[in-house]
Amino acid sequence: MISRLWRGWTTKENAGAYEQLLRSTILPGIHRIAGYRGAYLLRRDVPEGVEFMTITLWESMDAVRAFAGEDYEVAVVPPAARELLLRFDARSEHFETVAQPG
Repeated sequence: MISRLWRGWTTKENAGAYEQLLRSTILPGIHRIAGYRGAYLLRRDVPEGVEFMTITLWESMDAVRAFAGEDYEVAVVPPAARELLLRFDARSEHFETVAQPG
């Protein structure tokens, strides 16, 4: 399994709207990609506002490429999300998942 890590930062005022967008639209929309195995959504307050980290789980790098394209490290950030973010990682990081809960 592959874990794809990505971070974005938003203002405290936009944090609720961004989280709702992730939960209601963005993450559920990824379910259509074959090989998607779920996600973790992490949130914390930071001096500039709120930081979010997503960890999406994929059965293989082929599944990651089906989601992100051939240049699979490029971040996939829909326009609605970009409008709410102050900044975000331009590239995602990928790790082989060697242990998981359960």
